Amino acid sequence: MQTAGPSGLRAVATRALRVASNLRVFSASSSSSVPDELPQMKLPDFDYTPRPYNGPSKDQVMETRKQFLSPGIFHYYERPVMIVEGKQQYLYDETGRRYLDAFGGIVTVSVGHSHPKLVKAVNEQNELIQHTTTIYLNDQVAYFAKELAEKLPPHLDSIYFVNSGSEANDLAILMARLYTGNYDVIALRNCYHGMSLGTMGLTAHATWKYPVAQGFGIHHALNPDPYRGRFGNDGEAYAEDVKDMLETATSGRVAAFFAEPIQGVGGAVVLADGYLKRTYEHIRNHGGVCIADEVQAGFGRTGTHYWGFETHGVSPDIVTMAKGIGNGLPLAAVATTREIASTLQKRIHFNTYGGNPVSAAAGRAVLKIIDEEGMQENCRVIGDYLLGRFAGLQEKHDVIGHCRGKGLMLGMELVKDRGTKEPAGAETKKVFEDMKDMGVLIGKGGLHGNVFRIKPPMCWTMADAEFMCDAMDHALSRL
Repeated sequence: MQTAGPSGLRAVATRALRVASNLRVFSASSSSSVPDELPQMKLPDFDYTPRPYNGPSKDQVMETRKQFLSPGIFHYYERPVMIVEGKQQYLYDETGRRYLDAFGGIVTVSVGHSHPKLVKAVNEQNELIQHTTTIYLNDQVAYFAKELAEKLPPHLDSIYFVNSGSEANDLAILMARLYTGNYDVIALRNCYHGMSLGTMGLTAHATWKYPVAQGFGIHHALNPDPYRGRFGNDGEAYAEDVKDMLETATSGRVAAFFAEPIQGVGGAVVLADGYLKRTYEHIRNHGGVCIADEVQAGFGRTGTHYWGFETHGVSPDIVTMAKGIGNGLPLAAVATTREIASTLQKRIHFNTYGGNPVSAAAGRAVLKIIDEEGMQENCRVIGDYLLGRFAGLQEKHDVIGHCRGKGLMLGMELVKDRGTKEPAGAETKKVFEDMKDMGVLIGKGGLHGNVFRIKPPMCWTMADAEFMCDAMDHALSRL
């Protein structure tokens, strides 16, 4: 488990036991949909008043959603939350009730909801022109590409903008196959790279894969999971599995190796030490390029580094990114070398909305805000504190099997038994629901749905971290 370090561990663990002093009972006006016996901590003070909501009721919205949205679209919670406004790290429902956002719109809100600098940049661009394409020149897309490239290793100086992580990952596979002349791609079990037909094949979760033709040329290696993996934290051993796969399951020549530096949907799994460095060597020895999926881990979220791959000491040939790059706007990108990127010139390739000037203005604002407001360092400080508190909770609650992550990309896995590591799905769901009722909206993932995903907006404060840990302590105590 990655922790804040032994020197601060005892102090922060002790704080985890001090929940009772922060509890209060719901007032009659706020407890109508919450179990009577459920208390709630007082949210940290926040100087903001949400606008009055005058729209349709939650019941009306739910009924309209059921009638007109695809039944394949799911929602969180037995009693769903309707979000009508957001400010920084907080969300508001139609009644004006405030919630602490611990999931950032599925790791998408990086600098905070409705950040004034970002809103200003978007509004100003909206007033000039909302859409043009890359067949014309526009300053926003050109200078966004320049500023983004400056955040990457020098060899990754060619940027292609698209709309989503799935699109970015599809394009990365295409580039890799064109450049190498090879077809096979190695990915990891437990990975998630999107839900297009191409990236569904790349993804390795049965829960996200429909029974249709998919995954041609994709091979899934053992997941280098230090907690559940076959070889524990032995990165070299997992890398040898990749070498064996290259020599037995492929022609010996591959197009690419695809991996998230920290697995997101899979439950904030930090890959085993030394794994990526050795695996990158094997892949390159067999003609392939190395692709880092930074859709969730990028843009300073890990705290110690701007990009997740940097925490492994490697330098990829292609980087894909989305989510936090636009703070919620549809924006994604593929960064690679000029040589690899030039392969697209063999045919016509185009993306209608890629480099949209409004989205590009938002992306440029995100880069500036992260730097100007020290959000990467904030992720490191708050993340270290949270890991220390999680260690204290793990000592107190046997249901916690493993805590992991870096910065503000953290996971907590619940198990029925620490020896067998049997997933505690029902217990996770109970704590998940209780935390919502106490004012914390948290993420949930992992193949068995037994991992809490703590990936909030990067503007979280220490008071927010304390509040969430106290809420989690109380919810776990109710099991």
